[in-house]
Amino acid sequence: MVTHAPLRIAFFGTPEFAVPTLAALLASRHIVVGVITQPDRPRGRGHHLTAGRAKAFAVRRGIPVLQPERLKDEGFLAAFRALDADLGVVAAYGRIITDVMLSTPRLGMINVHASLLPRWRGAAPVHRALLAGDRETGVTIMRVVRELDAGPMLAVERRAIGDEETSADVERALAEMGAALAADTVERLSQGPVPEEPQPDAGVTYADRITKADSPIFWWRSAHELRNQVRGLHPWPHASTTIGGHRLLILKTAVSDGPAPSSAVPGSVLEAEADSLVIAAGHGTLRILELRPEGRRTMTTREFLAGRKLAVGARME
Repeated sequence: MVTHAPLRIAFFGTPEFAVPTLAALLASRHIVVGVITQPDRPRGRGHHLTAGRAKAFAVRRGIPVLQPERLKDEGFLAAFRALDADLGVVAAYGRIITDVMLSTPRLGMINVHASLLPRWRGAAPVHRALLAGDRETGVTIMRVVRELDAGPMLAVERRAIGDEETSADVERALAEMGAALAADTVERLSQGPVPEEPQPDAGVTYADRITKADSPIFWWRSAHELRNQVRGLHPWPHASTTIGGHRLLILKTAVSDGPAPSSAVPGSVLEAEADSLVIAAGHGTLRILELRPEGRRTMTTREFLAGRKLAVGARME
């Protein structure tokens, strides 16, 4: 294979998901000329301004960083053009990239998206896949176009979702998978045009951003759906319920064998002793294995029940 000149790459990314792709590009023969990331945001109890993980990684590696508040700002656009990038690579940047920016690199921009497009376009593809009970996911490298996550696909890799995996587990694995796939795609682009497959019109779904409104458990749903909610909302904001006016974050569960008694009201406690905390769901029963009372530390069921009496028949809401 004839080796062409290395590409000058402008990288766009903000959270932890972006870091493996940035690291893979830095380890390649290509040149990362700048990192564009979101402005530092107040985080934590003290609301201190904190950089995203991609910026922190870039600073440690001595790469120029741009953090525009507005993508149409002329000062930013001038700085972006001055990078003289051949290609833009996007991994969880978190903003819609403008037409002017898309047309600046001579090879356009590609995106590392954590789903099997066209399923789960949008902000939270991993969380929504687990919430929906999907058994498979993957990574798609697509061309960035004006419409959200609708560009043609340059590469796809699939991965099963394990029964015990949370969103954090799957996202971590997809970040590594996407990094390798992105680096391979960049190398292919450096050698010449890469075939691009349009996304099918059928099967389009959207992954809305996760908010605290996703947290409350509705016990009339099936035990399997509730277990998917617990897995899908880890590590934030976690599935939650209340009992006796106290809010509980539910961190780990299992679906118990057998249906709940026909007389059991969804949300009612069926067992509450030793390691066993079993709650009636709309269909089936949910065994709580790990939880966190609001403002307290994470506890096993045994630790939680050792510190309080919980009567059979009590209601979680």
